[in-house]
Amino acid sequence: MNKIFLKLEGFAVLILSLYFYQYYQFSWVLFFILIFAPDISMIGYFLDNKIGALIYNIFHTYIISILFIFFGLLLTSETLLAIGIIWSAHIGMDRMIGYGLKYSTSFKDTHLNRI
Repeated sequence: MNKIFLKLEGFAVLILSLYFYQYYQFSWVLFFILIFAPDISMIGYFLDNKIGALIYNIFHTYIISILFIFFGLLLTSETLLAIGIIWSAHIGMDRMIGYGLKYSTSFKDTHLNRI
């Protein structure tokens, strides 16, 4: 049941991110260019599982995306705001389909399940 709640939470974040992205009338071209940018963090797995999991998890928690949104609003920077919303949408999308934060044992071991 907890997995269902986490997937629904991811879906809600994705939908809210899409809503606010459209609300601010940001470029959809930019959205589709950057939506998978956080996955570049997987490159850490070329070094080893522990470093890969750490880098991946840093880029797949809401902390950084929320900071981008916060500073985008604070500094009235549309660029920071758009990046933060896209980043949040990416994380929400990942959670919705079952991708979670990684354990250092293997890329496939996540806090949601084994993928």
